[in-house]
Amino acid sequence: MLRVMAVSPDSIGEGIGLRSGAELMTVAGQPVDDFLDWEFLTADDAFTVVYRLPDDDAEYEVEVERPIEEPLGVAVEPPRIRRCANRCDFCFVDGNPDGVREVLYIRDDDYRLSFRYGNFATLTNLKDHDTQRIIDYRLSPLYVSVHATDPVVRRWVLRNPQAPAVLPQMRHFADHGIEFHTQIVMSPGVNDGDVLRQSLDDLWAFGPEVLSVSVVPVGLTEFSKHSRVREPDAIECAKAVDIVEAAAERARGARGISWALGADELYIRADRELPPPSAYDGFDQVENGVGSVRWLQQQVAEGAASLPDLAGRRIAVLTGTSMAALMPMVLGPLTEATGADFRLIAVENDLFGPRVTTAGLISGAAIGEALAAAGSVDLALIPGECVNDDGLFIDSVPMAEVAAGFAAPLRASKNFIDALQEPLAA
Repeated sequence: MLRVMAVSPDSIGEGIGLRSGAELMTVAGQPVDDFLDWEFLTADDAFTVVYRLPDDDAEYEVEVERPIEEPLGVAVEPPRIRRCANRCDFCFVDGNPDGVREVLYIRDDDYRLSFRYGNFATLTNLKDHDTQRIIDYRLSPLYVSVHATDPVVRRWVLRNPQAPAVLPQMRHFADHGIEFHTQIVMSPGVNDGDVLRQSLDDLWAFGPEVLSVSVVPVGLTEFSKHSRVREPDAIECAKAVDIVEAAAERARGARGISWALGADELYIRADRELPPPSAYDGFDQVENGVGSVRWLQQQVAEGAASLPDLAGRRIAVLTGTSMAALMPMVLGPLTEATGADFRLIAVENDLFGPRVTTAGLISGAAIGEALAAAGSVDLALIPGECVNDDGLFIDSVPMAEVAAGFAAPLRASKNFIDALQEPLAA
């Protein structure tokens, strides 16, 4: 049974009698347990829906016919998140302080969210039913945290002696048409060096079903398990960059794609220049911090002509300390395109500690303090990933509350173009 959360006015869903609180029992004779069932079972142009209304015990059976391109207009409840069976030393949940959003304390490892949102999953908690659903519904591509192809090393990284060998598991899915984006979170002395090289070799030999593999250096907060794990130093990151780029060169020669990609943070720590935009194969892993700066540059280049004249306008740009070192590469072209005076403000993380440098984990409190010291500006921009869909920072401070305490407009931006197109008051 799956509960309806909302129904759009004048939609097919409203037309067949659904409303908020209705319980979806079956579609096409099959039980409906979550959004996957609902979306895949209603993908035909004709099907039967059985449901119950919240104030009525009767079951209603309705025949639905609709053009495939017309949406049903039905929003269903989110899934109960599948919990993680692993205990990785670098798990971000273990590095959380008190006071962050409640959802951040959930150890999720859910293949459904991997398919829908690109969340990385380890596939270590799959039951036979889950495996069959992935195959039946063709949930592809999946985003898989491999970490190491050697089963012993992987179990060590995951702190899970029951973790299945990942390559045979992936092969079973690949034989049914499933493809993968993969990642390796690199922990120094564990899965770097020769282990990293072997993992990349194994994933390459797996075949074209592995669409990409990213290498991301371990990132820790002040609250992480520092007695068990550490961040890689500059030399270790440089060696990893060499291994990744060798694998990428092989892939470009054989398949015309880079395939092996290092996270921006890996290059920053290694003090190496980022690869060109063309090296990121369409930026499939940009949400994983892979190619974020080059993606921003590309977005700015493509959208600069649509921006208004902002000559003389003072615009504060707030970001994390890691991105701040690279942001001039993005702000330079923006200045040329608009004439604005961009003032870069690097915000240190007050919640997780200064070693956490990513922009998406800056708290509302830290943003507020940075704005108070920003001086007189006409506009302030913050990274769009700082706030969730409800407009809350990671410390649950509403963006509206921070904006109310600041004299100039405050806008969240994904790529600068989205925020700068909106006119500023004269």
